[in-house]
Amino acid sequence: MKYLIIALGNIGIEYENTRHNIGFKIADEMIKKPGVSFELKRLAFYTEFRLKNKVIHLIKPTTYMNLSGKAMQYWMQELKIPLENTLVLVDDKDLPFGKLRLKAKGSSGGHNGLKNIELVLGSQEYNRLRFGIGNNFSRGKQIDYVLGAWTPKENEELASYIQEAIVAVENFVHLGINKAMELSNSSK
Repeated sequence: MKYLIIALGNIGIEYENTRHNIGFKIADEMIKKPGVSFELKRLAFYTEFRLKNKVIHLIKPTTYMNLSGKAMQYWMQELKIPLENTLVLVDDKDLPFGKLRLKAKGSSGGHNGLKNIELVLGSQEYNRLRFGIGNNFSRGKQIDYVLGAWTPKENEELASYIQEAIVAVENFVHLGINKAMELSNSSK
């Protein structure tokens, strides 16, 4: 059984430690295993590894956030992975910092990366793990906030929340979306 995990973010050093790039940050932590690293391929940084008897294909699209659907669709077709075996890792300003919300379907919530995925796939029925970044910004400052760096306090707590996100991904792979939602969404 194989799975495709799509970590959303923007390429470039200027985006590396921003809230909008939490998907990339989770992906980078997931591959901290001997012999696993990302390689630049078509439309994405790509790697694969095993979780017990499952093969995980992990991508960080190089299309920038607003065209994430293009990379997702390409890799789904290239690897012949059905939609139900995909999971998108994404930031969510409508959730408190560090809160996770695993969903099997739903709206984009105004997130441009998810909007593009919906447009390309023609559906809102795809799995996503939303990682709360909070919404501590004043009116008109949303872009500055999501493209801004984590605060020192957030940085202190970030590693443990990323580990919780990795557990949610592993639960999705091993237990399926429904059981994983039950486990992840009930915490906190």
